[in-house]
Amino acid sequence: VQLQASGGGLVQAGGSLRLSCQASGFTFNYYSMGWFRQAPGKEREFVAVISRSGSTNEYADSVKGRYSISRDNAKKTVYLQTNGLKPEDTATYYCAADRTIMTHIRTHPDDYEFWGQGTLVTVSS
Repeated sequence: VQLQASGGGLVQAGGSLRLSCQASGFTFNYYSMGWFRQAPGKEREFVAVISRSGSTNEYADSVKGRYSISRDNAKKTVYLQTNGLKPEDTATYYCAADRTIMTHIRTHPDDYEFWGQGTLVTVSS
């Protein structure tokens, strides 16, 4: 099982990044996919999640209206479009996979079975 996250980098406040997470080694469309982030000295926190089919999603209040999660089951990839970035968005972003039924989604990291290695997003003021 592998989740390969990419797309992070250094960006100025107000800028955008598109994060990608390529999955392999498991049946991708059996899993809802989430993005989490962890800033230095802080706990890992939920960012966004998308259901198996892509029909349902949920966002943390801190990113709602600025971030958008999507997935391409044929490519086994989940994306996180981040717009209007703020310095407080600086963190390592992780993608994760949660075995769920149909449109069910969860936001607690303990529910997730597989994790990627993370990609660093740094937002300068």
